[in-house]
Amino acid sequence: MTVSKQDFRDAMARLGAAVNIITTDGPGGRGGFTASAVCSVTDEPPTLLVCMNRNATAAPALKANGNVCVNVVAAGQKDTAMVFAGVTKCTMLERFEAGTWATLATGAPVLQGAVVSFDCKVVDVVEKGTHLVVFGEVQGIRAGSVHDHGLIYFGRDYHPVGKAATAG
Repeated sequence: MTVSKQDFRDAMARLGAAVNIITTDGPGGRGGFTASAVCSVTDEPPTLLVCMNRNATAAPALKANGNVCVNVVAAGQKDTAMVFAGVTKCTMLERFEAGTWATLATGAPVLQGAVVSFDCKVVDVVEKGTHLVVFGEVQGIRAGSVHDHGLIYFGRDYHPVGKAATAG
């Protein structure tokens, strides 16, 4: 049985995943994109993986900089995620006008108000089909409020998730 590209995409639309803004900065310039293909690899050493289209405008900067920050988007940051997803047509530097940014250990931009941000040193990049699989060893973590709502991508749309904070 052969699975078509469209059948695979339609099936993957049924797999809910956290929305993340992936950022980088350094000698290759500032770059960023929205991704849902992020997961933990190991806790010794703490390592994540991020999948990105090898033709993404941020790919050359990410490869040259050797750092990446995985910013897990809060529900109230949906508009920022859409800017980084390319829904709003703007330059790479204009994308960073959405949101407020800081840095941690690697110099990659950290999104203020994110549910959590993982600041990583890129330790490996594997090419697979149309994508790059980027392995990042975590150098720093900034956690938001435990009461923040997250944002998932499911059914080709964004949806808030999480339990509202209760008083008392």
